[in-house]
Amino acid sequence: MVVTILSRSHADRNVYPSAGVLFVHVLEREHFKGEFPPYPKPGDSSNDPITFNTNLMGYPDRPGWLRYIQRTSHSDGVLYGSPTAEHVGKATIIEITAYNRRTFETARHNLVINIMSTEEYPLPYQAEFFIKNMNVEEMLASEVLGDFLGAVKNVWQPERLNAINITSALDRGGRVPLPINNLKEGVYVMVGADVQFSSCLREVENPHNQLRCSQEMEPVISCDKKFRAQFDIDWCKINLVDITKVVMIHSNRPDPGTGVLPDIGEYNPPSESLKSRDFFADFLITLAVPSAVAMVLFTILGYSMCCRREGVDKRNMQTPDIQLVHHSSIQKSTKELRSMSKNREISWPLSTLPVFSQSGEVVPPIHPDNYETTSMPLMQTQIHVFLCLPFSMARLCSLSLYFVKVFLRF
Repeated sequence: MVVTILSRSHADRNVYPSAGVLFVHVLEREHFKGEFPPYPKPGDSSNDPITFNTNLMGYPDRPGWLRYIQRTSHSDGVLYGSPTAEHVGKATIIEITAYNRRTFETARHNLVINIMSTEEYPLPYQAEFFIKNMNVEEMLASEVLGDFLGAVKNVWQPERLNAINITSALDRGGRVPLPINNLKEGVYVMVGADVQFSSCLREVENPHNQLRCSQEMEPVISCDKKFRAQFDIDWCKINLVDITKVVMIHSNRPDPGTGVLPDIGEYNPPSESLKSRDFFADFLITLAVPSAVAMVLFTILGYSMCCRREGVDKRNMQTPDIQLVHHSSIQKSTKELRSMSKNREISWPLSTLPVFSQSGEVVPPIHPDNYETTSMPLMQTQIHVFLCLPFSMARLCSLSLYFVKVFLRF
């Protein structure tokens, strides 16, 4: 049993849904087009974008049990929900405002919801199905919901079967699907019946299917083929509730009150004469203490770098005399070789001369073609090898060792 009502304009409308039964109210755009100028003539087709805003009269939002959805401005809006016994006998007035997004005109009328009690509420056995291939607005269509209730009735075989509630998977923490492969958001549909659950519905509770669900595998349900043609049901998320076995826990909740603060008189702001505050302690903490620590660290670092050096004299005192004499002789030999290298008068080797001049012309060689160049040194330092021959072999070895050290150092 589902209460479905088509809303029309120009007058307030009274509806009488039953507690514990799904209530669906469709706001059809076609019935509001006539209220927006220019009025369409007979035969003319108008497709103005129209959106709806619904709220409880005197409040900015709807009641907690009532939801609203409109996918696009060119689709109809739907009010749906399941009232409970707490709302029985209370007239709920819903203000419906239609906005024409082309002309910016508005139209408004009221929907009076009178919730009636029923002897069938609540049905003792309730089952909640998760349908993966449906969006909530598709499932709210009377034809689709009727087909689903027919399939459930064929499996369950109850005498009374009602749709209790429909909830989008997004309201249960689901994620918005990607816009590929015609993916749907998914919808939870709760139905109630007056007889025990059928054996087919209880197949999901056996250990084999529970193991398959824990491994993210589809359970084996014998009656799934009766739904598969139109509804893709996730049997691992089915929830079977037997109200007759549910232990009701009553908690004493505090009275929320009227929501109006008590009158405590006019607001008395603080005086302009504020007590002065001493910031010297804050200055010491934020500036003086870090500065003192920085000075201590700077002093220790300066002493370590400047006052702990050994000096040249101390180094010479700790060095053996033979090593100092050897080092001094190497320095004298180096100076002598450098003074001798300044007196070189031999021409530069051919390998160091430029091949082309700045004008681009080829520079003729310094020597003729028949000149013997095998004895020509490639480096000017080779000439000093012949100069070093008169020296003793010990002097030559020491000089060679020094040159190696000097060139490796530079």
